[in-house]
Amino acid sequence: MTEWFQHDLTSLAFLWRLERRDGVTMGFTSHDHNLSRGDLTYRAAPGLIPSAIERSDGLGADTVELAGALTSDALTSEDLLSGRWDGASLWVSAVDWAVDSAAPVLLVRGELGSIDVKDSAFSAELRGVSSILDMPVIEETSPACRASLGDKKCQVDLAPLEIFAEVTAQNGGALLISGAATIADDIYAFGSLRWIDGANGGLISRIVGNVGALLTLREPAAFPVLPGTRVLVTQGCDRRFTTCVNRFANAANFRGEPHVPGNDLLTRYAS
Repeated sequence: MTEWFQHDLTSLAFLWRLERRDGVTMGFTSHDHNLSRGDLTYRAAPGLIPSAIERSDGLGADTVELAGALTSDALTSEDLLSGRWDGASLWVSAVDWAVDSAAPVLLVRGELGSIDVKDSAFSAELRGVSSILDMPVIEETSPACRASLGDKKCQVDLAPLEIFAEVTAQNGGALLISGAATIADDIYAFGSLRWIDGANGGLISRIVGNVGALLTLREPAAFPVLPGTRVLVTQGCDRRFTTCVNRFANAANFRGEPHVPGNDLLTRYAS
């Protein structure tokens, strides 16, 4: 514990360092003036407060409830609801704002969990690093592949399966992109579309299927889409063994058990 934190009276402020999955990093402080610590300037956001923080050396998952007012143009309800901050890393520290040389004391860190927005305020759950202990130790058997196309378990090279394109028209969840002559039907089913620029820049939409260059998204884009918006479209996989063999020639890395008897065999009885 630092010396200043042990005094009977301290000039205490909270620091919030948020780092999104796309690398964008922002800092906020409960102080009424901006504070600079390290390589980041923490913007004044007095309405941002944590719940009681309890730390232990046990194996239980540490969680903290965060609440605040949407007073910053960098943290908007639209971005929170669209999922732009889902899974963002967060560091909460305490600092003596009156002494520039005072090193911040890390209170808790983790990832943002469920986020709730109501009127001009929000609340979010912070999942501590020990929450990974709640994850399954081993995988369950399944007839479908448990890997995602292109990840470390699948090992399929995504480069030949991706194209850069531009949006030419949009109607709800239907999206028309450039390159109609070279796109086969349903080749992007179960795939993804990453928005390169525009209001949706950085977000990812899931693709249900496609007829040529007409893509059907699982959900409409969070923000309006203008013609000419650039996107990165990636093919998908239905996780079936026949698809893995015939389309990707990747049977050796199939992460499923397609030949294991299912529940229908277990419930069968003699006739």
